[in-house]
This record gives sequence, structure tokens and C-alpha cells, in this order.
Amino acid sequence: MSELFSKQNKEAFWQPLGKNNPVTVQVLGICSALAVTAQLKPALVMGIAVTIIVAFANVIISLIRNTIPMRIRIIVQLVVVATLVTIVNQILKAFVYDVSKELSVYVGLIITNCILMGRLEAFAMMNKPWPSFLDGLGNGLGYAKILIIVGFFRELLGSGTLLGFNVLNYECLQNIGYMNNGMMLMPAMALIVVACIIWWQRAHDKDLQEK
Repeated sequence: MSELFSKQNKEAFWQPLGKNNPVTVQVLGICSALAVTAQLKPALVMGIAVTIIVAFANVIISLIRNTIPMRIRIIVQLVVVATLVTIVNQILKAFVYDVSKELSVYVGLIITNCILMGRLEAFAMMNKPWPSFLDGLGNGLGYAKILIIVGFFRELLGSGTLLGFNVLNYECLQNIGYMNNGMMLMPAMALIVVACIIWWQRAHDKDLQEK
């Protein structure tokens, strides 16, 4: 049991949630962060989908890593990821069809998400299944965390709602001059919100500050 939760395994899980976040530190997966965060619900679903796919892709590649010829390893990784993405996409269409339509082609583009390919190549190909699972889970949740934060502020300030429920669209607020900021729903604002998160993280973590 102690070996399952060793210091290295804990770091593999926790570091992507903070000091080595795939979006704010490694600057990976930015495209989907811009595309699916205008509303909180699709951001949440995309984060969960990527987390599941990264975690299980890591495990599968780790299990078969010693049997994969090095010259075709990228092709094998893509086949594994594409299979998992197809399964997740079909599940989304079956149970949350409206969100699946909102996410559109971006679910399919998970196949080329650099977080996925990066973790498979850099970690799963060189580690056992359990650490690989923790690494995939940590990186997926780190990615999801940023999407949820960005989606929260964009929907709240842009539409005055959260998960479709009214939060700020009340007459009393409008009477004192409050108006929803439509610019928050533009892709450029997603980039600005991500930049603010990166600035805040680097300002509070001396290890990330450039010397």
C-alpha cells in the first residue's frame, strides 16, 4: 500500500494540479481552453472527457509499452487515443447530446491534444501502469481545473448565468448600472483570463519566476 502512494506517485498526481499545470506552466491544450469555455457546462464536460481519456490512455500504453516497436510508437499511441475518444464521444452523444453538439468537433480534436501525446510519450512509455494512471489523472484534472475557472468567469460575467441558471440578470442589479460584458464570450477573452491565471500563479510561486 505504501508503494502505491509513494512520494513519486503522489508527485505524479499533485504536480500537474499546481506547479506543473499542463495549461498554465507547460502551456499545452490552450486551443480547447479558448474554444469551449464560453459556458461552464461544456468546459466541465470537456475537462472530464480529457481526464478520463488521458488516464486510461496512459494505463493502456504503459501496459503494452514493452511490446511496441519504437518506430511505430506514435501510430500506436494515436490508435489508442482515437479509440478512447470515439468511445467517449458516443457516450456524450447518448447521455448529454446538447453538450455534445456544443463541443462539436473539439471532442474529436482531443486526439491531437498535446497534453495527451506529451504524457504518453514522456511518462507512460517509461513507467508502470499505476504511476501512469496517476500522472494521466493529475494532468487531466489540472487541465480541467483551468477550463472550469475560465468557463466560470466567462459565463458569469458574459451571460450573467452559471450552468444556465440566472445569477446576475436581476432588475435590481440593472437598476444600479450593472450590465453583462459581451466581450467575455469572445475567444480573445479566454486567452486574457488564462493569461491572468498564469500571472497569478507565477506571482505566488517563486519556483516559476524567471531569474
